[in-house]
Parts: sequence; C-alpha cells; structure tokens
Amino acid sequence: MKKYTSVRAFREKFSFLVDHKAFKYNVSFLLFLCFLFLLSAGMGEQYFSPWKVFNILLGNSDSFESMVVESFRMPRILISILVGISLAVAGAILQSILRNPLASPDVTGITGGASVAVVLFLALFSNDSNVLTVSIHWMPLAAFIGATIIAFLLYILAWKNGLSPFRLVLIGIGLWALTKALTNLFMILGPIVQASQANVWITGSVYGSNWNNVQILAPITIVLLIITFMMTRHLNIQELGEDIALGLGTKIERQRLGLLLLSTALIGSAVAFAGGIGFVGLMAPHIARKLVGSSFGNLLPLSAIIGAILVLLADTIGRTLFLPIEVPAGVFTATIGAPYFIYLLYRHRNA
Repeated sequence: MKKYTSVRAFREKFSFLVDHKAFKYNVSFLLFLCFLFLLSAGMGEQYFSPWKVFNILLGNSDSFESMVVESFRMPRILISILVGISLAVAGAILQSILRNPLASPDVTGITGGASVAVVLFLALFSNDSNVLTVSIHWMPLAAFIGATIIAFLLYILAWKNGLSPFRLVLIGIGLWALTKALTNLFMILGPIVQASQANVWITGSVYGSNWNNVQILAPITIVLLIITFMMTRHLNIQELGEDIALGLGTKIERQRLGLLLLSTALIGSAVAFAGGIGFVGLMAPHIARKLVGSSFGNLLPLSAIIGAILVLLADTIGRTLFLPIEVPAGVFTATIGAPYFIYLLYRHRNA
C-alpha cells in the first residue's frame, strides 16, 4: 500500500510528496480547530450554538448578535490562533537548530527577552493615562529585538565545542530568571496601573485584543510561515548534525543564524500581542512529532495547528469557566506544560 503521493505542478518545476498518514492527521486536527473556533465564538455570558455562530458569520443575525461575536470575540479568537501557530512553529525551529528536544521559546528565555522589551517599550512610550504615545506597530519590533538579544546570548554562552543539551537548558533557565527580574524592575519603575496590566499580560493573555491587533499580527505571521515552509529542507538537514550537513555542502552556520532570527521573529510577534504564554512551543512540536515523525514537511503544519488549538482552548476555558472572572490563558498552558517539561527532562536524563 502506497504511503506517499507525488504532487507536481508548474511543468514539474514544483514537486513534493504527500504523506498519507500526516495528511489524515492534519485534516483531522484542522477540522477540530474549526469546530473549536465556532464553539469558542459562541461561549460566554451570551451563549450561541456553533450552528448559530456559523449563521452569524454568514450575516444571518441581528446587530446585537453580530456585535458580540464579530466585534468582541472574533479578534480574541484569531489572535489566539495566530499566537499558537507562531509559538509552535518557533519551538519546532529551535528544537531543530539546537538539536535539543527540550528547547522551546520560554525554556530558553527567548520569550522572556521579548517580554522585557515590550514592558520597557510600554514604560518608555506611555503617558500618565497609560496611553501609548507612539504607534502600536512598533511593539512587535521591540519584542523581536528583545528576543534576538537573548537568543544570541543563549547561543554564545551555550557553545563550547558544540551545543550541550543540558548546558543549553541550564543557561536558558538562567537567562529566563534574568529576564524575569528585569521585567519586574521595569514594572516597578512604571505607573501602578500599567504594572497591574503588565502582570496579567506577562502571564500570557489575549484579553483586550481588537481588530487592529489582528491586522498587524496576521500579515506578519503569514509571511514568516511562508518563509519557514520554504526552509523546510534546511530544517531537515540541521537535524542530521553538523558533520552530515557539512558533508552535503551546507553553509550550516549561516542557515542556523537565519533560522534563529526567523524563530525570534515568530516569538517576538506573538509575545507582543499575547504576552508570555508558556510551553506551547515545547508541547506542540512534541505531540506532532509523536504522530507524524520528524520530517519537517509533515511536522510544521501539524505543530502549527496543535499550537493554535492549545492557545485557543486555554483562552476559551479561561474566559468562560470562572465567569465573571477571567483567567489568563498562560495559566492553563503552564499548568499542563510545566509537568510535561519535567517529564521530558527526566526521560532525557535517563536516555
């Protein structure tokens, strides 16, 4: 029985193999994400069934129902999906270039670097009324710069005749502690109102998302994803190790640097609008790898879908289960992710 189907296009200039097993998993998880999308849009103080939400999106509703779903809930849902995709794909990239199954944006401190930059940005460019004095379009750039600085520090400090997995994790935890301390410092130096809001944001929350945020984050995420999928072959080569990659004529350090910048851009854009939602970049690639294997042509799309599901599910639970109180999505991802990380660390130690 055939496991692959060959697809060719543009006079055979573009071709790839479709793994039947991976295709089934991707379709199944994508359908579940679509159902969760409709379910989440209908949940809240005003409940709508998934079928009702579907009709509202088609325009078959009154103005109040349309306002609740399209103006209040939809931006938050879309931000959750985009953030989940970005963090999951960034985690998959980091695990490839560092050849470490424990690598993830938060464990390595890169998410913390983006958080420091955003909190500093808010402290420097907010007035006494806690209103930004510059365009919000600059915030993803600030987060990217912060994430990039920590990523380079991690790479430089962890390098000693190669990258040791445990040295990388330990240095990453140290950098995470440093960024946490700096974030608290900038919160203390800023206005009290801003500090309380930043504390919720750092935990990881998409509360307050609007269509302006979606218009900024969506094109950034789409462009970065296209670039990532174009570099799938390089990600596969990175996982083979330096000796084999060099034997294939790969400029491994240049590619590693480009992939590192790509992952920090994904992390920075996600953190800028959702804060430090933890462990998504660790869990999603691991779950996908267990289902479809380590080939990045199969791994990346499934990781992205699973990441979107994790963040959307966490946010849906957080804003509906404890009404009228809202719990940040990062609380739920950390509750699941922290024990999962401990399990992976223990298993890796005994490997």
